[in-house]
Amino acid sequence: MNILYEDNHLLVVEKPINVLVQSDSTKDKDLLTMLKEYLKEKYQKPGNVYLGLVHRLDRVVGGVMVFAKTSKCASRLGKQVANHTFQKTYYAVLCGNLTKNGHLENYLLKDEKTNTSYVDRAGKLSILDYEVLDNQKNYTLVKIHLKTGRHHQIRVQFSHIGYPLYGDARYNPNYKVGEQIALFASSITFLHPITSDPLTFTLPLPKRYPYTLFTNK
Repeated sequence: MNILYEDNHLLVVEKPINVLVQSDSTKDKDLLTMLKEYLKEKYQKPGNVYLGLVHRLDRVVGGVMVFAKTSKCASRLGKQVANHTFQKTYYAVLCGNLTKNGHLENYLLKDEKTNTSYVDRAGKLSILDYEVLDNQKNYTLVKIHLKTGRHHQIRVQFSHIGYPLYGDARYNPNYKVGEQIALFASSITFLHPITSDPLTFTLPLPKRYPYTLFTNK
């Protein structure tokens, strides 16, 4: 468990890839349960441990996450998420050579039966900005500033414009079995829910393909 920051109010960690944030019907071990066990053991707490889930990452995506140790902090962080003062930055590797920075706005609708999303005017407004950082071997590294947090938003929006994410089993028609999706939650910025101090936590890109196309030049 990579703990990036901890005080009496917050717990900031690196979520591993292919780990659920919260338990689901699969009953696989999830990050929230693991962190509660960590706190229970570290502080020798009897009974249940409170840990508030403030935001989510897809199971296949790794990166920075913050959890609240009290309900007051969870509520205050939730308000920051709602009013967009809670900022999230992602890196992704796209299939194809995208050359210009851009702004994407779509309405996304979630299909509960298939657990996928698609572009539909009946859906929720979904907004992101992206910067093109580099092109290598028909792949593009982009830095993404997420403005809204819809289900599979980044994956759906880039696939919709013809640049699906490398290794995306759901939205990349050229996905090959065994590929790991190249989407990483690299940074979060928010105000401490008690002190109001600005906090930023950042992780380097993973040392695996296809990120290494851009980091090992």
